[in-house]
Amino acid sequence: MVILHWMAGGRKGRREIDVTSSTTSPRPRAVTIGEGLAVLVARPGPLEDSENFERTAGGAEANVATVLTQLAVDAAWISRVGDDGFGRYLTGHLATRGVDVSAVVIDPTRPTAVYVKERGSGSGRATDLAERASRMLYYRTGSAASALSTANLAASAAAGLLDRCGLVHFTGITTALSASATGLTEALVALPRRGRLVSFDLNYRPALWAARIEQAADVLARHVRGCDVVFLGADEAGAVFGTDDPDRLRVLFPEPEHLVVKNNEHSVTGFFGAQRAEVPALGLEVTERIGAGDAFAGGYLAALLHGRPLAQRLRFGHLCAAAALTGTGDVAELPAPRTLAALAELDESAWGRVHYRRDVVAENVAS
Repeated sequence: MVILHWMAGGRKGRREIDVTSSTTSPRPRAVTIGEGLAVLVARPGPLEDSENFERTAGGAEANVATVLTQLAVDAAWISRVGDDGFGRYLTGHLATRGVDVSAVVIDPTRPTAVYVKERGSGSGRATDLAERASRMLYYRTGSAASALSTANLAASAAAGLLDRCGLVHFTGITTALSASATGLTEALVALPRRGRLVSFDLNYRPALWAARIEQAADVLARHVRGCDVVFLGADEAGAVFGTDDPDRLRVLFPEPEHLVVKNNEHSVTGFFGAQRAEVPALGLEVTERIGAGDAFAGGYLAALLHGRPLAQRLRFGHLCAAAALTGTGDVAELPAPRTLAALAELDESAWGRVHYRRDVVAENVAS
């Protein structure tokens, strides 16, 4: 039994929920495919004044993999990294978090991608950002991951992982890296399903498309129509497809069985076949927004693989996004799975009163 406590407008709620699982089925397996990056986080203030940088890891699909492993899903990451210290750090970082990196290719000539995270201190100086604001400066042109191609899917290690998994996830960032990477993602969409789901997060980044910008809408629309699970940021969908309205997007894209539209910071609309659900986000104090979309996707996908209903899948997404929003790194550090389960199973009234805090999310007491 879990005794759950939650904060709601200064009031503390309490509810007992039995979240003991009786299932003996094996853990689900997922594979994510895309670029990982070494991240250098500057001190708050103008970037030119930062003498020291904190090193961490990022990359949309890598972030999703680390969320999945925290939620009892066996996750593997397929990618390419350089034969350099950043590449070794990145694969080690993921491996220590339980992600299978056996299919990562070491590129002997191309470097591991890097990005610098600039953080504001609110000093008012011309080159400073607002307090808690952040900006990313990417150094990924010609990276090892930009050489991703269909050959990476055919390699024995990757092929074995794909044959054994129940879900494959990638994003629009991956397909934008290069023409060869687009070839890889189109091959993923065309894979015989054999009981496997293919998941796609739009993640539209115009700068990555560069000289191929006129192809972006067609390529991304084909990916949306060809996948089983699709995540769309409403603002990105508006830029690419001309509408940010969830119901219009569902009419435009009836093909995916699961279509999730992240409207804004306040709610998410999910479609599962003919079902429709809209779930409000949790109250919280934002520390940083980087990685929240990846965490949402990881939470939703884990709940899907564990057989949870639509509304609870959306709640798991919100809970994981909240962990990212209230943290400082790209990778969300989650509360215990049974805590998340208890929160996801609250009634609508109780869910609406939850205020997510990193220090006191829930108190679990065995009884």
